[in-house]
Formats: sequence, C-alpha cells, structure tokens
Amino acid sequence: MERIVVKFGGSSVADAEQIRKVKAIVEADHRRRIVVVSAPGKRHAGESKLTDLLYLCHEMVAMDTDPTEPFQLIRNRFTEISRELGIENGVLTELEEFQEDLLRGCSRDYTVSRGEYFSARLIADYLGAEFVDPANAIIVRANTTIARESYRLLGERLNDQEQIYVIPGFYGRDRDGEVKTFSRGGSDITGAIAARAAGAVLYENWTDTSGILMADPRIIDNPQPITEITFREIREMAYMGASVFHDEAILPVREAGIPIRIRNTNRPEDPGTMIVPKLSESELKSTEVAGIAGKKGFSMICLEKSLMNRETGFVYRLLGILNEHGVSFEQFPASIDSVSVIVEEQQLRGLDDVLLEQIHRQLEPDSLYIEKNLALVAVVGEGMVRTVGIAGKVFSALGSAGINIRVINQGASEMNIIIGVAESEYEATVTTLYDAFVGNRAR
Repeated sequence: MERIVVKFGGSSVADAEQIRKVKAIVEADHRRRIVVVSAPGKRHAGESKLTDLLYLCHEMVAMDTDPTEPFQLIRNRFTEISRELGIENGVLTELEEFQEDLLRGCSRDYTVSRGEYFSARLIADYLGAEFVDPANAIIVRANTTIARESYRLLGERLNDQEQIYVIPGFYGRDRDGEVKTFSRGGSDITGAIAARAAGAVLYENWTDTSGILMADPRIIDNPQPITEITFREIREMAYMGASVFHDEAILPVREAGIPIRIRNTNRPEDPGTMIVPKLSESELKSTEVAGIAGKKGFSMICLEKSLMNRETGFVYRLLGILNEHGVSFEQFPASIDSVSVIVEEQQLRGLDDVLLEQIHRQLEPDSLYIEKNLALVAVVGEGMVRTVGIAGKVFSALGSAGINIRVINQGASEMNIIIGVAESEYEATVTTLYDAFVGNRAR
C-alpha cells in the first residue's frame, strides 16, 4: 500500500482543538499512516513556547535553582490537553518521573526533547496509533548529520503497512545511545527521515500557512502562493533568507525523489505548495520565476588593481586572508581589474581595519574599501535559463524605479539573478521586482 508521512508543527498541536483537526486530516486519507509531531506551540502571542520552558528548566537546575514554576506550566499544558481530549494514559505519571530525572541532572538534549516525546505519546493514544521513539532508530553523528543506517532501522520499525504510527520529531540518539536533538525546527527533519525510511509516496508538512509565498508577506501585501517549486529552487530561496522550509529536511527526500507538500492544518481544503524534483511542463510554461527572496546585513570588500588577472594566485591570497580570520563569503563578483567579496556584516566582527591593513600589505591594491549596509535580493526560477529577457526585465524595472544596483551576480546554474542594493532600498527592490514578474496575476 502507498503511504504518506504527515508532519504537524507546533501550531498544529498547540491544544486539544488543533489535535482534533490533526485526527480529521489523518482519517481523511487512508494512506496517511505515519504521523510526526512537534511539541505544542504557542496558543497566543504572550505565551512561552513549551520547548523554551524546557530549556529554562534545564538552565535553572544547572544553576542550582528550583525549576518548579516553569515545570508546572509544562505539566498544566499536557494535563489540559489530556483532559479536553478525554484520554487517560501514562503521560502524567511519566511527567513526574521526568521531573525527578531533571532534578538529578539529565542532559540538555534529553530535557528539551521531552516536549515532542510527550506530545507524541498523547497524540498516539488519541489516534489509537502505535508510538515509535526515534531514539531507538535515528542515529545522529557527532557533526549532527544522520547516519544512513537510520533509514533501515526506522524502516524496519515502520513495517506494518496498515498500522498508524506516531513519532516525536526533533531528536534521535548518538552512537552512545544518548538522546541527541536536531536544530530548532528539526521536526521537519524527522518527517523527511520517516518518509524516506518508509518509502512514502509523499511527505506532507502541515503548518499554519497555505504553502510557500512568492515573496515576504511583511513587504508584499498578500503575495501569491507558489503552486509548484523544485528542490533546487527552494534551496536557493531558503539560502537567500526566505522562511520556507527547514533546509536540512530537504536532503533525505530529495535523494529519494519523494515530493513534499506544504499544507495548512486550519485550511485543509487549500492545495498548498508542492516541492518536486522537476517542474511539470505546464508549470514551466506558465511561470517566469518561482519567487523573490532576500536579506539585509551585508558588507562588500572592494579591490581594484591593474593587471590583476596576470597575478597568479591573487584571488587565492585574498581568500586566504579571509580564511585566516574565520570570515566566510557569500558572493564573489569580479572583473578583469577588480574583485569584490560580499560577506555578512556579523562575519566581520570589528575586523574591518585589520583586514584592510593585511590586504593592503599583501596584495598592494590600487584601491581598497569596504562598503557597508548592503542587501541582497534574488530572483529565483528554474525556467529563467529558457526564458529570453529575464535579466532585461529585472534591470528595466529597477531602473524605472530609480533603484541603484550595486552588485549583479548570476549563479552558474542560471537559476537565479542576485542584485545588491543599499539596505535603505531593500523593500522597494523586492516590491518592484514582485510587481514586474507577478503583479496581480496568480502563479
């Protein structure tokens, strides 16, 4: 039987009413056999995240202070959900045991993983499903990557095609058997691992938004949703600052060719966004770009030197200086007698004068300066390479809007065009490009 893995984020399991929606979604498609859940999220703006409360409990114990107050908030939350769902299980007893473990000094990773653990225990009981602890199957290496044997181990655990399984997200174990958490938002990773381990035909990621938007809704009023986007496109948009999908969660399903659909728990009738290995022909023909993304906070180290191109190792030595000071770069636009290195401003850490002095001394440029307060904006799309006039459209639109372009760069894949502008013109740049490529048209 074909199976679908469904992952529900914190907002989707925030309270009993949301968990009832989860049950309705699972029951609406018999293929939804594997359910991955986050810890309960915020119910309102003033509430603390349950995971943050767990971090606080661990810190208080480490400082030899009493964690009773934040722990009581955690206990109350799970007690309320249990009562409103009308289920009685061993979670409340386990919470008491966990509190004793906490006071004895259990690890930080184990402590914060309990939000997902207890959430999954409750939801498994509510769905009449089998609980699967990822600490018994998902192995996390020292560098936080997932050991490939995890797919086999978890796949063996999920072998009953008819059984519904519930898995807590966000954690696995290390080689020593100790609980190891992923980065924040890591339940997406667990869902992707489960999809690959089970050989799922689809990985559905249920959140509080109806898919991925073509631009930042904080800048564009009601931007168009993306119907279909490739793994490569979404990686580009995520890299350029778009809040789209946990980038580490893409690799397991991308390697296996399993599509992802982003859907809205509160609006299950909405189609959401499909993330696929390759765009359909209809999508390629109907769209010029996938989306527009960007971020602020960049500086650009600018060098000019006559006959630079004849100096063997010039760029190598420049990058060696940055490497010596632990500075990584984002973009590297160059011409025959000039080169610029774009870095995040936080990478410089007050090293401006040190870097300039060392570059002057070792490379003897004719001109050298750092330009600050830059923003980068990317126009992303698989179809750009096949579409005549995309670059012209970008430059014409920005020119008509009076926006001064400081940097132009295009990736080797020809899947994006990156524009550098002053931070003060960032929002205007995003708006102008969105209007040029989308306007009021639906994607």
